Amino acid sequence: MSKKKDEKQKNKKMWIYLISLVVLLVLLVGLAIFYINNNKDKEDENSLAYTELIKELSEGKIEKIEMTVGSTTVKVKQKDVEEDKEKKSIVPNTESFIGLVQEKVAEGNEIELVQKPRSVFAQIPSFIISFLPTLIMLALFVMIFKMQGLGEKGKVYDDTERKTKVKFDDVAGLDEEKEELFEIVEFLKKPEKYTRMGAKIPKGVLLCGKPGTGKTLIAKAIAGEAEVPFISMSGSEFIEMFAGLGASRVRKLFEKARKLSPCIVFIDEIDAIGSRRSSNSGAETENNQTLNQLLVEMDGFSSEETIIVLAATNRPEMLDQALLRPGRFDRQITIPTPDLKGRLEILKIHAEDKRIAEDVNLESIAEDTAGFTGAELANILNEAAIIATKNKHEDIENEDIEEAVKKVTVGLEKRTRVYSEKDKKLTAYHEAGHAVVSRYLPTQTNVKEVSIIPRGVAGGYTMYKSDEDKYYISKTEMQEKLIALLGGRAAEKLVLDDISTGASNDIEVATKIARDMVTKYGMSDTLGPIDFQGKEPYEMQLFGEDIGDKIGQEVKTLIDTAYNDAQVLLRQHRDKLDSIAEELLQKEKINEADFKKFFDV
Repeated sequence: MSKKKDEKQKNKKMWIYLISLVVLLVLLVGLAIFYINNNKDKEDENSLAYTELIKELSEGKIEKIEMTVGSTTVKVKQKDVEEDKEKKSIVPNTESFIGLVQEKVAEGNEIELVQKPRSVFAQIPSFIISFLPTLIMLALFVMIFKMQGLGEKGKVYDDTERKTKVKFDDVAGLDEEKEELFEIVEFLKKPEKYTRMGAKIPKGVLLCGKPGTGKTLIAKAIAGEAEVPFISMSGSEFIEMFAGLGASRVRKLFEKARKLSPCIVFIDEIDAIGSRRSSNSGAETENNQTLNQLLVEMDGFSSEETIIVLAATNRPEMLDQALLRPGRFDRQITIPTPDLKGRLEILKIHAEDKRIAEDVNLESIAEDTAGFTGAELANILNEAAIIATKNKHEDIENEDIEEAVKKVTVGLEKRTRVYSEKDKKLTAYHEAGHAVVSRYLPTQTNVKEVSIIPRGVAGGYTMYKSDEDKYYISKTEMQEKLIALLGGRAAEKLVLDDISTGASNDIEVATKIARDMVTKYGMSDTLGPIDFQGKEPYEMQLFGEDIGDKIGQEVKTLIDTAYNDAQVLLRQHRDKLDSIAEELLQKEKINEADFKKFFDV
């Protein structure tokens, strides 16, 4: 049977379960409604007390009595009263009551006694009725359990039914990583070549890196190069609300892998199930069981089973150490953000299926996007294609790509937003403050564009050229970054003699940088090269009882110094600040070339 037919049968079976359970649930709910409505009679506002009924029966005021066999509720029609005004009464003992009515009839009273047979629902034993809520909850439980259990997790890509045919040529900017991972391909294609030498096939490879760097793509490429089935599953798919289901799914996943061996099992976001184990109850216990099952399955591979587990995470520090020991995830490979060469290769791949104008320079785009991931670069070209279509361009032009970069990094431009002249002036001086201060700081990158047109949540923005791949940042560069960040607030204070909430994000970023300088990078001359970050309170006390105050004081000193330096620079170059702010008020936007003209005179 083909996989498509097998999948259809599983889906059909799941729907049969679902429909059957829904029908059962509807019946149970209908029965419950009938039962509730039937018992509402007891609290009806037209009810007649039993003592009152006996009294009126004795006085000959009753014309008709209607009752259902097995029921304790009777309908009573009084003489000289309309039928729609009938009352109901609860009879403690129906046999005694019938005997009493028959006596009154024998005495000459004209009373009509009507006895109806029981309805189908009324014949259901009362103990079943009392279990209705339990039955409904049980049906719901079974329905959810079946829905979760029947939907088999783990998407399989193999030679006969492959949705993506990814090769190493489709993965750009990761030359060294591909070279190391090519050994995995060789293991899968020719395992005997390595086993003959006594080498063991690696059981697991952990791919670490920021989101969007291509971890999933390179995992698919390994399977594509080796031409083996690729079983893909996300860590979050193991997590369920019922205990034991996560571990069960791990078992089923590896059962499938053994049948398809040789193959690759890929677990994305493994930190969802592979985080450090704890002794807590509830969800933590379920997570522990799932992780334990994963460890057991990885230990259970035999030498004949060519199964390699690839896992991806952007938080390797969260993983349980048992996962990382040799024999499980033998290798850890960091997938970095691409360098200039890598970004250019990625842009070329994603530009193949797009209409790019001849004058578009992909190398220039690669230079301006330092620090961008592969996914972000792909998104920029996709946004550029959308913008070009909206602008009715024949091809994607430079201005479309520039607008796409701004849209992705800063947000959507909001030209229709109306704000006061006061706010406009404040924004102009704020952004001019950032730009002027940065211009006189040697380590800061060149200003690319300054704008007071709102984008995203920002009232204005200052963009910088990011044309250098940096792997280390010096203390001087971080200090000058603080000055540049606080240049906007300093300009507000200097020119308007007031400050606004517009600098909130700048202050947040500056505070984090200053705190990292002191607690993470050991850049404080007073406290020295010590890592204080993430330490428990008892560990912090090793450095003195007042260590927290000292750290806070050092962070404050860095911020205060940067703020003062920004004000000094702006006072020295007040003419530039005023000129650029005035230009922004007139044109709303200044590009790189126009910005440089202010400093060429």
